[in-house]
Formats: sequence, structure tokens, C-alpha cells
Amino acid sequence: MLILSLILWIIYANPSLAQYHINRPKRVFPDFKFPSDYKDVPRVFEWKNLQYGFPSEQEREQVLRNGRYNPDSPIPIDIDVYYPRNGGPPRHFVTSPRFGQGVPYSLAYVTNVQRQNGSEIQAYPSYQWHSSHGANCDGLTSVYRVHIDPCGQMWILDSGEIEFVQYCAPQVVVFDLATDQLIHRYRLPETSYKATVSRFVNIYADIRDPPPRGQCKDVFAYLADPTSKAIVVYDVMGQNSWRIENKFTYPDAKFGTHTVAGESFELLDGPLALAVTPLGLGLRRHLVFHALSNDLELAIPLDILNNATNWQKGLSSSLSEFVTLGRRGIQCASHAISRQGIWFCGFLEPIGIFGWDIRRPYNRENVQLLALNPVTLQFVSGLKIIQRPSDGREELWLLSDRLQKIFAGTIDYGEINYRVLRCDVEDLLQGRGCF
Repeated sequence: MLILSLILWIIYANPSLAQYHINRPKRVFPDFKFPSDYKDVPRVFEWKNLQYGFPSEQEREQVLRNGRYNPDSPIPIDIDVYYPRNGGPPRHFVTSPRFGQGVPYSLAYVTNVQRQNGSEIQAYPSYQWHSSHGANCDGLTSVYRVHIDPCGQMWILDSGEIEFVQYCAPQVVVFDLATDQLIHRYRLPETSYKATVSRFVNIYADIRDPPPRGQCKDVFAYLADPTSKAIVVYDVMGQNSWRIENKFTYPDAKFGTHTVAGESFELLDGPLALAVTPLGLGLRRHLVFHALSNDLELAIPLDILNNATNWQKGLSSSLSEFVTLGRRGIQCASHAISRQGIWFCGFLEPIGIFGWDIRRPYNRENVQLLALNPVTLQFVSGLKIIQRPSDGREELWLLSDRLQKIFAGTIDYGEINYRVLRCDVEDLLQGRGCF
């Protein structure tokens, strides 16, 4: 026992040896057994359908008449939270892409106004940014997900589509949340996406010179394009972007059927979840990712990913650099990694939040159920870790949207369908529940 303890201490205490765990394939998870001490995650906001606010009642009536607003059409899929540096109240942002014509705007913040079906939302940064419905490509056309970085900047990924028709080129738009001013825009060149095929749904901005010492200028952004089965790397300082597409970014047909709470839908999507190894852990940094329609968890070193010359051979580029971390036997959607290196993701079965220390093998023993609720966590499409400036503690924020009912046409707008949930990361990991 003493020898075993010493071996474990050497592996996990030595960063160079801990690196071993992100470079070896792991075995498939066996059947999962429920622990007796799992916790639920408290709700912050709930909606039967999204409650949109408008500049005036006349505008609301007009968009209802012309079909640009159908209260049952919008589907929220992402959440992010901004804590102002001056100590003011947090701002909660939600996205609802324009899958159909009835979505008046696709990026909003939650207000204190209460309506019959939930809290009212208002367009961000303003209604005018969305009101052209694709006619003005200097606005926002359709936003799937956003990422608020440690510098207080919101990175917005605009797919440029409405009802799957490409109105504008995909773009990355960045706002300073302290002033709500546009500070950066990058329209993807045609070499970085496939026209009529690509659909950009997720963005992660890695700030390599974060505060308090850094200037927030050295940034690489990673964009998930699941319909064309690729990841796009955007070098912000170099104003350049390139595609990574190969066998590791493809879905697996065995996981094209997604079953949640007894209802199934078909979706064969490539890369969705994106997160990076945090700074300060003493590990070689990786992009950790997975396809929605796959059970593989994968990684690629950032120093390889961020060098455009490594990706000039197309499908065969840098294949030996990809790391197969393991298989979980089930799909999960969005994921996030805490500053201590804890990975979180919402599994489809069992319906719960799981955690894994990235310094350990990705297997059944180390990927543990942390929260379980077969009603409120049915499809976690948005998941973020937010650090509170007041005390430095991290919070896990989730958005669940019952996507299986939307696909099946069984959604009931007399019920709660969309939820935003929050938990203190340390409380969740220590089994203390969420407060």
C-alpha cells in the first residue's frame, strides 16, 4: 500500500509525469452506477417560452404581424455571465439562433421584468443590431454561442444564417462589456468555411496574456463548425484563420441518434465542445474537444494547433498530434474546464453533470457524476465557468433546453422548457450542494 501511494503521489504531484494522462488512450466506460450523494443544481431563470422585449409596443405588434416574431419559435441554447469590475450586479446573456423566421433577435440579456412565462429579455447590444434580419451584414444575423473572457470582452460567433440560408459571411464580433462598445470584428474568408455547408455554433477565445499583468491582446479563438466537420483557428494578432478537418473532427454514426428522457432525434454533427488547458497548471496546453455525435474525448496541443503551417496538407495534417483521451459511451454537448483543471459536461444518460480532473485518466473511475436531475438537466446546450471578482470563486452556469422535444414536436409551452442553473464549483466538487 505504501508503494502504491508513493507511485500515485509521484504521478499526480509531478507536472511532467502528470502530462502522461493527456497523451494515452483510455478504455470505454463500463455501465454507470449511481452514487448515493449526488446533488441537484438550483434554477436561476425558467421560461415556458422566451419572453422578448422590444423598443416599443408598436414594434412588438409589427413584428408579430409580419411573422418576424413567433413567441414559440426561439430556442435558447447558450448562457454566459458578466460580473462588472466595479462590483455591480451580474449581467446574464442568452442566445437563440435564428433557426426559423420568428426570432426577432438572437443575442439578449435577461432583465428584471417578469412576464407570465418567465423573465423578459432585451436585445444586446441594441435592437438595431438585429432588426435588419440579415439585410445589413454590419449587424448580427444569428448567434449560437458567445464567450466572455477574463478581460470583460464578449466574443460573439455570428453564423450569418437565417433558417439555414446564408445571408452574411460568418463573423467574430467582440464587445467591451464595460462600455458595450464594438472593439473588434473579423469576417471569415471563404477559405475558412464551406459555403452552404458550414454552420458555426461555438467559440472559445484563449487569452494568452490575461489580466492583471497582460494586455489581453495575444488571443487565439477556436470556432466549432459541426456541419462541415471542422474546427477553425483564428489568430487575432495575425488576422489569419485556418481550418482543421480530419478523421478526429468527424462524428460517429453510432452516436447520430440522441436519446433524452425517452425521446430520440437524429443529428450527425461534428465538433461542438471547446475548452483549453488552463494557464498555471504546469501542463502542456491543449484544446480539449468533442463532436456532439460522438463519445470520443479528444485533445490537440495548442502549440501545434496555433501554427498555420502544420495544417497545409488537408485531411492528413498533423494526425499524430491528436490525443484520444477516452470514450464515455454516451453523448454530451457543451463542456468547460475550471482553473484547477476540472472538466464539466452534461451527459445525455444518465441525465446529469459529470466532472473529470484532466490530470487523471479519462475513465469510469475518474469521470464522476456531480449533479443529477432527469427533468431540469435534459439537454445542457450551454455550460460556462465564471469567476466571481468579489472572492475569486468559480461558478458553473448551465442552460438546458429540452432539445429532444423540439425535434420530436412534442414540446408543450404550458410547461417549463428552458432553464438557467448555477452552482458554486467548489461546493459541487465537495458534495456540499449548490447555494
